[in-house]
Amino acid sequence: MTDATTPRDLTSLIKAYDVRGVVPDEFNPEVARAIAAALADVVILPEHDAGKGRPTVVIGHDMRASGPALVAAFADGLAVRGVDAILIGLCSTDGLYHASGALDLPGAMFTASHNPAKYNGIKMCRSGARPVSEISGLAQVRDLTATYLDGEIPVSDVLGTGSEREMLRAYAEFLRGLVDLSGIRQLRVVVDAGNGMGGYTVPAVLEDGAGLPRLPLEIIPLYFELDGTFPNHEANPLEPKNLVDLQAAVVAHGADIGIAFDGDADRCFVIDENGDPVSPSAITALVGLREVEREIAAGRVPTVIHNLIVSQVVPDLIKAAGGRTVRTRVGHSFIKAQMAENDAVFGGEHSAHYYFRDFFFADTGMLAAMHVLSALGSTDASLSRLAEAYSPYAASGEINSRVDDVAAARGRVVRAFVDDAVAGPVTKDELDGVTISHWDAQPRWWFNLRASNTEPLLRLNVEAADQDVMERIRDQVLALVRSADAAGGPV
Repeated sequence: MTDATTPRDLTSLIKAYDVRGVVPDEFNPEVARAIAAALADVVILPEHDAGKGRPTVVIGHDMRASGPALVAAFADGLAVRGVDAILIGLCSTDGLYHASGALDLPGAMFTASHNPAKYNGIKMCRSGARPVSEISGLAQVRDLTATYLDGEIPVSDVLGTGSEREMLRAYAEFLRGLVDLSGIRQLRVVVDAGNGMGGYTVPAVLEDGAGLPRLPLEIIPLYFELDGTFPNHEANPLEPKNLVDLQAAVVAHGADIGIAFDGDADRCFVIDENGDPVSPSAITALVGLREVEREIAAGRVPTVIHNLIVSQVVPDLIKAAGGRTVRTRVGHSFIKAQMAENDAVFGGEHSAHYYFRDFFFADTGMLAAMHVLSALGSTDASLSRLAEAYSPYAASGEINSRVDDVAAARGRVVRAFVDDAVAGPVTKDELDGVTISHWDAQPRWWFNLRASNTEPLLRLNVEAADQDVMERIRDQVLALVRSADAAGGPV
């Protein structure tokens, strides 16, 4: 039965791609148990192949204190519906994806990623780490969860069982089999785990914590202690303030590179030897080219997926190297769908999610970091010099504006740049928001303006061949978005 804290409208908890909410007000063991039962009925049992034994889900959790109790309740909800659970304990999100792929089982990862300590959530996948999203079952899971919270969960004739399994060494071995770092030059690497799961996985993969041979890496740890209260800074490297400690440490230690992971370690951010961030677009190009070269050497025509916010350098370089690119909307479910549909070797997002065909088409920050370490360790050049080739254009970064009327603000921009053609001939597409491009003529620039799904915000990204043009286009668009009659302003 429900209690006073159990939500009836679950749309704020069970979202388009995952479950995420405040513990215990929105997300508590009772809710976790109901979600598990609903997942069993909507996804696990209908898709189970009886020839593969009993229906089973592999479950992991991050370092948040609320994780173990939520996992126990979730496993109980599966058991009630006749589904077994394999508990792998502490892991990163990509560690859970590895377990799902290696064991060929559906999975559930208890994490709220980079969100503050009061949150927790679940990222769910089908066997082989295939995503469960709103358009592929999560909406039905949400509806059935609400039904179970308002009533009773039916009990299966045969209850599910639980068992435990260690997967950390297998995860580390799998990644080392994809990128061989044993022959690179010695590198000094500062890693900021932000008290998140990178503090658990880095010693296993990049050091000898899982019993594997040592690599030519000197790892300087920063905030490796697992602590879901995040006592040092939020585990969200997308925010520049959360990179300050890493930047200072790289310079202080004379390191070759700095790497920051988010809370569940499925994203990685890179800092060069001068303490300057290397953009995720540059990392997408660098890693994408490595994968393209490998595919071409094997006689295959490679495809790389990128979202529409990634720098133009990505398609420019991938196509020049003989690869094919596919542009997609922002959001991991779109990337993963396109990865599988196109048998893409690699995919990258501006948010530092990196996807690999050889990693079950899933995202993994650790594998991306290993590619960067391999590229850097295979040359005598510094990271700043190496990254220059992948960062030729000027970008604004994402700029958010709060507006009273999102549609009206967008309309002003379209009228000015397209209908009235203030900048000359342009192209326009509406794959995700509106993208207006002048890239095929001089001066070269493009921008994307898209609305937030949850707030009255417009998000602007601008790129140009040089800084002056980027700033001019940026300022023109922002002036239209934030015009006085719209009461617009920065966030």
